[in-house]
Amino acid sequence: MSKLKLGPIEDDKPVKLTIEVSGSLHRDLLAYGEALGRETGQPPVEPARLIVPMISRFMATDRGFSKARRSTKSSTQPP
Repeated sequence: MSKLKLGPIEDDKPVKLTIEVSGSLHRDLLAYGEALGRETGQPPVEPARLIVPMISRFMATDRGFSKARRSTKSSTQPP
């Protein structure tokens, strides 16, 4: 089995958000949580616990976002 992009889910103080996802996305999140649980030797991870690390990973690897964020930070810092 190929290695999943997410590793074990860390505990962090949450900020509550309420979202709606499609049924197909929910099924995919359930399947991913099961696969991650098997890979890490843990019980299946609930979909709600997957969303934050997935979004974080996506944002960390999005070069366009990184570039935009750097340019915003440099333009808001005093000379």
